[in-house]
Amino acid sequence: MIIQNVKGGYDFLPKEQKIRNYINGVLKSTFENYGYQPIETSILCYFDMLAGKYDENNDILNEIYKLTDQGNRKLGLRYDLTVPFAKFIALNKNEIKLPFKRYEINKVFRDGPVKVGRDREFTQCDVDVVGLDNQMIEAELLSLYVDAFTKLNIEIIIKFNSRNLMSGLIKEAGVKEELISSTITILDKIDKLSKEELAKELLNIDLTETEIKTLLDYFTLDLTKLNKKFKNTTNELIIKGLTELNNLVEFIKKLGLEDYCIFTSSLARGQDYYTGNVFEVYEKNGKLSAAIGGGGRYDKMITDFINDGNSYPAVGISFGLTSIFELLKNDETLNNNTSLDLYIIPLGTKSESLKLANKLRQYNLNIDIEMNDKKIKKSLDYCNKENIPYVIILGEDEINNQTFNLRNMNTKEEYPIKFNNLESVYNIIKKDR
Repeated sequence: MIIQNVKGGYDFLPKEQKIRNYINGVLKSTFENYGYQPIETSILCYFDMLAGKYDENNDILNEIYKLTDQGNRKLGLRYDLTVPFAKFIALNKNEIKLPFKRYEINKVFRDGPVKVGRDREFTQCDVDVVGLDNQMIEAELLSLYVDAFTKLNIEIIIKFNSRNLMSGLIKEAGVKEELISSTITILDKIDKLSKEELAKELLNIDLTETEIKTLLDYFTLDLTKLNKKFKNTTNELIIKGLTELNNLVEFIKKLGLEDYCIFTSSLARGQDYYTGNVFEVYEKNGKLSAAIGGGGRYDKMITDFINDGNSYPAVGISFGLTSIFELLKNDETLNNNTSLDLYIIPLGTKSESLKLANKLRQYNLNIDIEMNDKKIKKSLDYCNKENIPYVIILGEDEINNQTFNLRNMNTKEEYPIKFNNLESVYNIIKKDR
């Protein structure tokens, strides 16, 4: 037996997990500031439900972990949190009130290529709203992005676009209806391919040279020029797309988010379930090339899941926790943080030290105890190494006198504390928090 992790799956040391917990804590707090509620969905799903919204050539179908249960039912591990959320709404529509705002931070699984920022087993973080079909909620989600990443001290830019505009421009260029989806997939790579490589891929799906030239002309225009060029168009998709984008831009300006948000006409997000505006977030200074967040509007998915004659418009965003961790893992401030407030070193007073620790924990202090009979110097060296801010050395004299010293490991100052006044320990430590 070889003891190893599956490729694309990882264990995390305490110092790493503390950073991951810090990231999750900042995000959860931000989500709840905006009125989003936590939910949890099932990891195991029926395969047909996971695969139902994709055509048979979509790459995601090859990345679903497939399995069967003892009843020979075809199952799969969830590859994102969006499809399970659609199922959640379908099963609980009578228990929740729309609009419904949720967030979920949970494991997902994808049997795909492994690279920096892309694992096979990873934690995904989604924020979604069902029941609102306007750009006001989309603007709130962009604001949430800026707020959350500012708290994490990560500078970002947010690219945004409309899938309707993309489809409309492709249709306007004369591309056949059945080739629109494939064309979108290729145009989404416009920043990664040269003009010649892009043209070659488009030729390979049977676009004409005239169509390709027209497309490349359209997709170099900014929003102002697109508005001007198609001011009198009768193309309904272009009209809808420009309306969505112009409404969103108005909110962006009112919220003062212009420095963060950039219109990008080729942005598609790669998934066919998106029906309107889409977003992708990048680290502004190029420390990581991959997106660290993304999302958009997907009005049909939940509507089709429930299929009761009602409409369930939805929009959501995700945070790339693995990528965010990559950006923060070497942050000295986070690495030097400890979750402990206090370390107790017993000198022949093990039971008394346990009792003291339990009493102090009632003041919401995080406390550990030396239990391996180490010498005082080694124990203090450990505290310095782990950045534990306070220490109590508890010997027989301290028990007899009913007084101990609370030592500040940074300043070396000591505070005499009576056993009947333990609250003062909390008050001293609280000042440094």
